[in-house]
Amino acid sequence: MNAPILTRRLRAALVLAAVTTLAGCGVLPKNTPVSMYRPEPVVAANPAWPTVAWTLKVGRPYADGLHDSARILVRPEPGALQVYRGASWVQPAPEMVQDVLLRAFSDSGKLQGVTRSGEGVKARYALLLDLRRFEADYVDGGGVPAVQVVLGVRLLSTGENRIVATRVFEASVPSSGTDLASVNRAFSDALARIGGDVVGWTLTEGQRDANASR
Repeated sequence: MNAPILTRRLRAALVLAAVTTLAGCGVLPKNTPVSMYRPEPVVAANPAWPTVAWTLKVGRPYADGLHDSARILVRPEPGALQVYRGASWVQPAPEMVQDVLLRAFSDSGKLQGVTRSGEGVKARYALLLDLRRFEADYVDGGGVPAVQVVLGVRLLSTGENRIVATRVFEASVPSSGTDLASVNRAFSDALARIGGDVVGWTLTEGQRDANASR
């Protein structure tokens, strides 16, 4: 057996000590305590972002069955997804991402208003979101995971039902350790990075379209 294969198997064995496979028992015993985690990203407004005179709706991100949950996902090796045993997010990952963006847009003070899709408030533009990755990844971490967040974004002109712009945003943030507190801090940093990138891009692309439509 060559060294790279042995290293990968040893790394996977170490991760398995902290997580439980998705294929195993999906329900914890009733008396098993569950630790709850919530990333706390801080998205700082960039003065270079344009100030706009339109409103925006932010949709709940689409996600597959694994990512559309409160389970904290970890990738110990390529092609494998597992969950941390006895731990959970305070809310499903798509809702956390939506909340981060809503707060970031609102706190920026750069647009007339922002709301969730489905709240019955009209808006000129809407964000359609696709959460593709939201996990701690050991694949290239050398024994320490890196948080990976990948979010597909489409900016929609609601009046014309027209896609204005499309982009995929990615953030990779190394964790300072293997414990969940460190992993949670890395998720906070990754969400702050994604949030700032999405806000700046949306304001720029939306205002470019609004100017062209005059």
